[in-house]
Amino acid sequence: MSVTINGTRHVVEVEVRTLLSDLLRQELGYTGTHVGCEHGVCGACTVLVDGQAVRSCLMLAPQVDGREILTVESLSGPSGLHPLQDSFRRHHGLQCGFCTPGILMGVLGEANAGRDLQTVLDSVLSGHLCRCTGYVNIRAAIRDAWPTLKERR
Repeated sequence: MSVTINGTRHVVEVEVRTLLSDLLRQELGYTGTHVGCEHGVCGACTVLVDGQAVRSCLMLAPQVDGREILTVESLSGPSGLHPLQDSFRRHHGLQCGFCTPGILMGVLGEANAGRDLQTVLDSVLSGHLCRCTGYVNIRAAIRDAWPTLKERR
């Protein structure tokens, strides 16, 4: 199969039962995609598939043949942090950071889909488990970055 991840095309052979999360982490080294519950509940493994947020622990790798995947590693680059990452930093929207990649990708997926801020705050955060922050600073970070995210769409 062939898949483009963060702008790089990969041609790989995978077993039909391989999970996308396993392909990303174990086969290709994209370890920013975290695996928590392996049931699609915690949201830590969220990535963008063709711009849409998906739980990579619930998707089989062969399902992404010919598609484009963005992981959290795609966000920052030589020019620095992505505006959402910078907002999380400024607002102390993370502590241990385990849930952060999934939340970032979930928020970006909703921004890509044209959702409004309140929907994002309600729907995305209700589907991402964070044991450290209590969500107050995460919400502040998303609110602060939202205008920039809408412009970048």
